Amino acid sequence: MLVLEPCPSYSPEVCRPAMARLLKAAGGLDWVRPGMTVGVKINLVAALKPDSAATTHPALVCALVELLRERGANVLVGDSPGGLFNGPALERIYSITGMKAVEAVGGQLNRDFSCKQARFPEAKSAKRFEYTGWLDSCDALINFCKLKTHGMMGLSAAVKNLFGAVPGTRKPEMHYQFPQVEDFANMLVDLNEYFRPQLNLVDAVVGMEGNGPTMGTPRPLGLLLADDNPYRLDTACAALIGEDPAALPALSAARARGLLPEDTPLPKEMTPFLRPDWNRPPRRDIRFVRGTPLSPVLTFLLQARPKVLPAQCVGCGKCARVCPAKAIRMQRHRPSIDRKACIRCFCCQEFCPKGAMISHRSAIARLLTP
Repeated sequence: MLVLEPCPSYSPEVCRPAMARLLKAAGGLDWVRPGMTVGVKINLVAALKPDSAATTHPALVCALVELLRERGANVLVGDSPGGLFNGPALERIYSITGMKAVEAVGGQLNRDFSCKQARFPEAKSAKRFEYTGWLDSCDALINFCKLKTHGMMGLSAAVKNLFGAVPGTRKPEMHYQFPQVEDFANMLVDLNEYFRPQLNLVDAVVGMEGNGPTMGTPRPLGLLLADDNPYRLDTACAALIGEDPAALPALSAARARGLLPEDTPLPKEMTPFLRPDWNRPPRRDIRFVRGTPLSPVLTFLLQARPKVLPAQCVGCGKCARVCPAKAIRMQRHRPSIDRKACIRCFCCQEFCPKGAMISHRSAIARLLTP
């Protein structure tokens, strides 16, 4: 059941009661048994401070941990950001994101950096994949994401957050294995169906618009959301930011697989929180040209693609290092993109530390599909 709860700030005296009301409205915590281990899969995409709005806010995670601990649960909090999945890398991220506060309220931060192999014959795309081993030690999983824009998928919320179950260094391989947006979207749905979180939560107290999911602009929404169905929850998140759910690849994939009903009404109490003027990534939907003789040419002309902003680029070369297709080379300390090799995964845009890489549409694309 989709529920939402106003939460105007991250101050502890506001977060704790708002989280309690949200969980009660979502069915409560009667499923928590004393001594069980509840995993909280947060969003720790990069070493960014909480006020950047790139990661799940630690104040909310602490509130959740406290409520679970009161039920007698052991609480394990973790994620695998892009890059190395090891102790030094994660300790730095835990520190900068403020997530070490979790330990002060009785939670544990994950320090198991083992990896496991999954076989999922029922999957559409990811029939075999590698995942972070700490998830196996959890009796139940809560998926606690951040509401953000996303260059490739349009929206980063509940469904996209499960990509953090894949070890950081394996993420580029998954992008390269599933270069088509539809296949990548089905892979995300596969991960959600494999891990099946007990509950999905969204931190939309302050979301991210624009150049998300790491270098966008924080924007207050003042809201928490919860649902046991991640696809229904993401439909609500899409509505909040004025995005058409039908244009989001992951939700289209879920609907095609019968995991998201065609008619998903949204609560009336969402109306005051709707932000149709949210700065969203360029449209990726160009399905109207498929099946025609000119489809390949039109697709190339109309699709969104990474673009460098020279004034913001510092020549660090991270975009070239994270590109799974090796489509970026540094020339005179500036990235040069091989458009034929580019698979439009937007890893370069996601992990550029200066926001110098953006999702861009050509003038022709903006004219034909505004």
